[in-house]
Amino acid sequence: MIRSVLAVLTGLMAQTTALFAIDAVAEPWMLQTFPDALPSRAAISHNIWATIFMFVYSSKCIAGGGYVAAWLARRLEIRHAVIMGAIQAALVIPAMIAYPDESPLWHWILGIVLIVPAAWGGGFIRARQTKGRVS
Repeated sequence: MIRSVLAVLTGLMAQTTALFAIDAVAEPWMLQTFPDALPSRAAISHNIWATIFMFVYSSKCIAGGGYVAAWLARRLEIRHAVIMGAIQAALVIPAMIAYPDESPLWHWILGIVLIVPAAWGGGFIRARQTKGRVS
């Protein structure tokens, strides 16, 4: 039980750390590289290409967190990854309420919808690596 809780919490910490680290680099890079299309930080959330880019790297970070949770759990890998994803999706709701103007509503909703499948994907990859076991 303790191993399961620690696996899920570590997966959450891993994906959050990776996501914040990439955000810290990606946002200034986009603003500097595309000053006409992205004149301010607020413009990033309204530009479709920047949004797609952000969804791609966010999904990869969440999959990485699912992978870490599955790796540390050592059993029922996919279940641990999905639980991690569900907790992360639930944590997005208070952020959406606290910062409604950060992004359009559809960004928040799409993000919530994509979190669990991305985490599942990370858990699935790990489960496949461990003797093809998929639970």
